[in-house]
Amino acid sequence: MKNKLQKEGTVGWIVLFVLLILIILPLGAVLLQVVDPGLIGEKNEEGSMNLLLEVFRKPLWSKALTNSLLLGICTTLLGTCFGAFLAAIRVKWDFRTGRLLDIAAWILMIMPSFIIAQGWVYFASGNGIARAWLGWDGIGSLIFSFPGLVFIMVLNKFPFAYVTIKAALEWKPQRLSLAARMNGASAFEEWRTVQAPLCIPAYCSAAILIFMDTIGDFGLPSAISGVYRFPTLPYAIYTAIYSSPIRFDMAGVLSFYLVLLIIAAMGLQYVIKGRKRFDFMDTGTVQAIPERPKKGLGAVLNIAGAFLAFLTLCVPIGSTVVMSFSDSISVANFGFTLDNYKSVLLQGGDLMEGMGHSLTIALMAAVLGLLLGFFVSFVLNYSDFIFKKLIDVLSLVALAVPGVVLGIGYIFVWNQKWLEELGLKMYGTPRLIMLASVAAAIPVITRVITGGMAKIPRQMLFAAGLSGAGFFARIRSILLPLLKGVLLSAFLSGFGGSVFNLAINTILYPPNYQTLPVYISKGVENLEFGYSAAATVAGGGAVVLLILLIEMLGRSFGVKKS
Repeated sequence: MKNKLQKEGTVGWIVLFVLLILIILPLGAVLLQVVDPGLIGEKNEEGSMNLLLEVFRKPLWSKALTNSLLLGICTTLLGTCFGAFLAAIRVKWDFRTGRLLDIAAWILMIMPSFIIAQGWVYFASGNGIARAWLGWDGIGSLIFSFPGLVFIMVLNKFPFAYVTIKAALEWKPQRLSLAARMNGASAFEEWRTVQAPLCIPAYCSAAILIFMDTIGDFGLPSAISGVYRFPTLPYAIYTAIYSSPIRFDMAGVLSFYLVLLIIAAMGLQYVIKGRKRFDFMDTGTVQAIPERPKKGLGAVLNIAGAFLAFLTLCVPIGSTVVMSFSDSISVANFGFTLDNYKSVLLQGGDLMEGMGHSLTIALMAAVLGLLLGFFVSFVLNYSDFIFKKLIDVLSLVALAVPGVVLGIGYIFVWNQKWLEELGLKMYGTPRLIMLASVAAAIPVITRVITGGMAKIPRQMLFAAGLSGAGFFARIRSILLPLLKGVLLSAFLSGFGGSVFNLAINTILYPPNYQTLPVYISKGVENLEFGYSAAATVAGGGAVVLLILLIEMLGRSFGVKKS
């Protein structure tokens, strides 16, 4: 047993060291840039305090900070309320399009926001589908405004609340609910005084997920920048390092404010939850069973569910498909053509090259992320490692750090001359994108695997150890067979997220090195809408088919996807 503990301790130290390199080092470099503005690039004569205050003096930076804060707050409030409302309806009523709503929510959670945003540009721009084909002249001014941007964000982010709160509502404290009703409480009062307070952790988790994803979203403001100028912190960070002169110092300060907003939101979450207990699972708890609604209500719910799925998915994706067949950048002059697909598939050497690069990077990131995520989960579930809690915190920190901040941190860490002298040149190479993609994939992969490992009792490994099975023998003979489906799900999650990570790819891609998301994004910036739409459909479709093929191969070998 002593040898067993030594090996588990060694695994713990290795995992901690790798997480420190991948996550804490780049994040620390971003924060250190605020203290020492000359850490990267030219030494700035201004002090760090002046640099912090410069954000409020520069119109672009101050506007970006204000926009991110307002957009985050509005999207969080509306998205959480909307998602909670839909979750409550879905748990209470059993209607036909409910399953369609579930599918739409999961697709929105994994689909890159810049692809959704591009679809809305094709639909609502001045010469888009809404005006040219449907005659909605005012749709562009409505969508491409602050309320319209909040509307698109809510439609894109509400699934975080829907999925999180729906899972919490599927178990009902029936004993407490009946007691409230017997004391004269109405259905609404029973929900307000019993169910809602017990679901505060779910509401807080949903809100923090929406807030973090909104203010860290680089893809959506980037996609609509050609139609509606709405600078946010992620987009301002990108501008700071791709403008002349390059402002690495300002990028660090803006990243600091972005992280500060996330920390403040997480602090508010802890204040709201306080030290109260929210556990209610006992013999009086029952699983909520959806009821069949009456005929009239059922029809309304079915229509509403179908409409919402259509609005959130079919409008943006359908608009992208329509534009991919257009021979003009304007739908008003639409002429059906296959030339865009011919250019992409037959002459699009850059697209094929970019897709190959993205798939290679995503494959490496998913494999390395799966390997590291497995051992992170092992330490969290089965180890007595002294710094186990720190490892858990590091994996959560990686989930909270936006991709644009992570990318900036990797520039700060790896753009050092002394590293090049040691033969560790990473900046300006595809290896840095792969390394950052691993760091971005670890939180999701770890959460998936940790949930699967939690179902396997620790006593099984302990018994195998007493029988003489070594460390890797226990993993090979117990964990891997029982976690095949979970590992497949974790791999596909890491792979899909890495292919379409626009922020990391845009900030870290080397000169003359194409990747799929950057290629698609640049097509929109250059007003090559038809070609870019065809690249989105072809490239995105190929990635989806590849993921489905991997899943089918996994099933053929007896792996059930979890």
